[in-house]
Amino acid sequence: MRRFFDPERYRVILFDQRGCGRSRPSGSVEANTTWHLVEDIELIRKTLGIERFTLFGGSWGAALALIYAQAHPDRVRAMILRGIFLMTQPELDWFYGGGAGKFWPDQWRHFSSLVPPEEQADLIGAYHKRLFGDDSLTATRFARAWTRWENALASFEADGSVGDSPVDFARIFARLENHYFFNGGFLDDESQILSNMDRIAHIPAEIIQGRYDMICPPESAHRIASLWPEARLRMVSFAGHALSEPGICKQLVAATDHCASIRDNQ
Repeated sequence: MRRFFDPERYRVILFDQRGCGRSRPSGSVEANTTWHLVEDIELIRKTLGIERFTLFGGSWGAALALIYAQAHPDRVRAMILRGIFLMTQPELDWFYGGGAGKFWPDQWRHFSSLVPPEEQADLIGAYHKRLFGDDSLTATRFARAWTRWENALASFEADGSVGDSPVDFARIFARLENHYFFNGGFLDDESQILSNMDRIAHIPAEIIQGRYDMICPPESAHRIASLWPEARLRMVSFAGHALSEPGICKQLVAATDHCASIRDNQ
């Protein structure tokens, strides 16, 4: 993640959220909610003696950055967000209710057919029951299917031919993502981020969005940009959701340079 920042102009702090990366216990969902993560970010800031900082996050990381900024607007200097996700039910319905599946019917069939017909109206709930069940073989099967569905649609140039992720990665990724989605992101209501945009209206922001993002469609990016006077939305042609796509990378580097220039001139 450091490669998006000029090391001569930024002090870069990487945050492994609870249960992810080097955080332990790995894959744990105990005491793991959005509000625990907001507290963790504050603890990191205080521990490292940082008065104000720039937040950088994509997808769920964009949602978390927005939620933190709305809770602590005086601590945020600027924001750089990619692949906007607002933790709303329509967004979940798009990806786990068949919307994206209309573009990828073969992959969708594989993802949804693991669940009995009577449970397919709530695939997040059906997967939750199996990911957190007592049968480890079933949990692994569903973890790999959950991860494969997302990976298959991540890139603009994806053709759906992705292999299975390593078991440990798939288990952690699927359990944590499902845990948050099953619980509605632990927000008071699904419009929480949109309802509180006035709290961060003064904060400069760069929003990078792939035009053909199948996981987090551009509608959410347009919605927050319309409510954010200091935000600049950069739509990237021929790009999807993946951080690694050339057009996304180029715009993220341009965004970090732009934010650094603003800071240098203040």
